[in-house]
Amino acid sequence: MTMLELMRKEPDYQAFEENYGDALGYHLRAEQFRRSGQRFSLVFNVGAVALERYLVAMCHLYGVMPLNHNFICLLNAVELVTEIPRELNKEIRSLDFIFGICSLDDYFHGEPTPKDAERVLAMCGEVRGLFDLERMAAIRQTAAAAELAEADRAEA
Repeated sequence: MTMLELMRKEPDYQAFEENYGDALGYHLRAEQFRRSGQRFSLVFNVGAVALERYLVAMCHLYGVMPLNHNFICLLNAVELVTEIPRELNKEIRSLDFIFGICSLDDYFHGEPTPKDAERVLAMCGEVRGLFDLERMAAIRQTAAAAELAEADRAEA
């Protein structure tokens, strides 16, 4: 059995919609914080949550589950089903080293810089642009048909 077969399951429409909607909200809020001159650490942290939610949404869209929700594991799962540009991939993976929270031996919580805040917002925009709009429409159509069928069964 391949790694993809071990990690693969059916796309989860509700989890996709929840995570994608949250990602958009966090992303827009981080952009708003940047425009209003909030602390760059706040912009970075909210942007990092948006980026995580975008990647989780992508996992649900394709039906792959990451081993963990750090950026490296999320990307490992996403890479099984879609291509991430090399430089973007490298940038996203670097975020785990700012935090270092996934290391038992070398735990630390780094301080993001103004450049990190700008980088995470740029990554959010790039990842948002990677979503397959046709696949999103198809999963939404499938979910709507399933809801209609369920309503018909309930009436019968």
